[in-house]
Amino acid sequence: MKDKIIILGSGESGVGAAKLAQKQGMEVFVSDFGTIKQAYKDELFALNIPFEEGKHTEEIILSATTVIKSPGIADKVAIIQKIKEKQIPVISEIEFGFRFSKAKIIAITGTNGKTTTTSLTYHILEKAGLDVGLGGNIGTSFARQVAEGDKEYFVLEVSSFQLDNCTTFKPFISILCNITEDHLDRYDYKFENYIRSKFSITKNQDANDYFIYCQDDAVTTEYFTMANADVQKIPFSYHQKVSNGAYIENQQLIIELNKNNFTMPTSELSIHGIHNSYNSMAAAISAKLIGVRNEKIRESLEDFKNLEHRLEFVATIKGVDFINDSKATNVNSTWYALESMTKPVVLIAGGVDKGNDYTLIKDLVNKRVKAIICLGKDNEKLHAAFASEVGYILDTQSMEQAVQMAYNITDKGDVVLLSPCCASFDLFENYEDRGKQFKRNVLNL
Repeated sequence: MKDKIIILGSGESGVGAAKLAQKQGMEVFVSDFGTIKQAYKDELFALNIPFEEGKHTEEIILSATTVIKSPGIADKVAIIQKIKEKQIPVISEIEFGFRFSKAKIIAITGTNGKTTTTSLTYHILEKAGLDVGLGGNIGTSFARQVAEGDKEYFVLEVSSFQLDNCTTFKPFISILCNITEDHLDRYDYKFENYIRSKFSITKNQDANDYFIYCQDDAVTTEYFTMANADVQKIPFSYHQKVSNGAYIENQQLIIELNKNNFTMPTSELSIHGIHNSYNSMAAAISAKLIGVRNEKIRESLEDFKNLEHRLEFVATIKGVDFINDSKATNVNSTWYALESMTKPVVLIAGGVDKGNDYTLIKDLVNKRVKAIICLGKDNEKLHAAFASEVGYILDTQSMEQAVQMAYNITDKGDVVLLSPCCASFDLFENYEDRGKQFKRNVLNL
């Protein structure tokens, strides 16, 4: 009897998983409670994969041998509860792709920095001429790429939601960038549950594998015993010299791994700020572990271009810089953005609050932010946190208004920074939509 795979969610990961399941000769059905994008609908039609939208038909779903669910679907959703009651295994697309891939996996997680670290690691490996794919929570789905042609290496950005539904997933190299409070609504508002989820990236690793982590991150070090005891552990640090790892000393990025050293001035890194030094160290360590030559690592760190929606320079208009950091969906991300600013800031923030603690950025806001434009349906918490810290705090309900309002109160030499601290779903489709609307409205000033 064929395995019957039911896929909940029809985004890139869901359709990619459907394609892989079909290739493996499994019976496949895709169910989406919302509306399926036309491009994915067309693809499912072309593949002759049955699907439904606007509903979850329980009779069909509960007949599955395995359910692959979108990371956006919470465990508390009624259909997931019923699936679990029937003891049907629920896995992520990452887990499913892994089961059919022979590649060595470099998997990156963390609250902040994982997208940049993932992209930079991929850039180094690609520049070195390796057969490498990029996927996970970024770009083309992992499962789709495995279906279309496996690689020697995959660099995967992996969220806690994806890790929560992994059982056998075993990266050759795992990277934990940092851990700060985020997504607590999905973890019963218990920070420790979220921490455990992040460390689970190591749970199947063994003595032949590597775990790269930030030694400066207080949460990571406090809960370090949650990491698999067997895996080889390699730290990186901005503030202290480490043995068998990476650190910054005298404006030099230094890696020492089994007497195989790498040194490069931090001034030559293409991406700047403390947070990007962390990202560069993590990516460079992983490249060295798989044997990339120093000169290729150096070249890659010099010419890497930062990602869209991550401290992305948009334009200078009448002496005012506009920077798109829409991917900053939590307070810690915004802290990093503000930490890297050298000019007075008009900050555009707001959206869906995920239990944010704004005290983390209060000092930086006080020192660097002259005004805040609140962009969200409920801005009460932002007002409460920052009304006494800035000259202006204003409300708006559209990106067009926010950009115009920010521009109206700037002076030459200021920066307008979109770094929301919050998720985007109250006013926008996703953080990409929010960032693109920001850029479009800036260029229309």
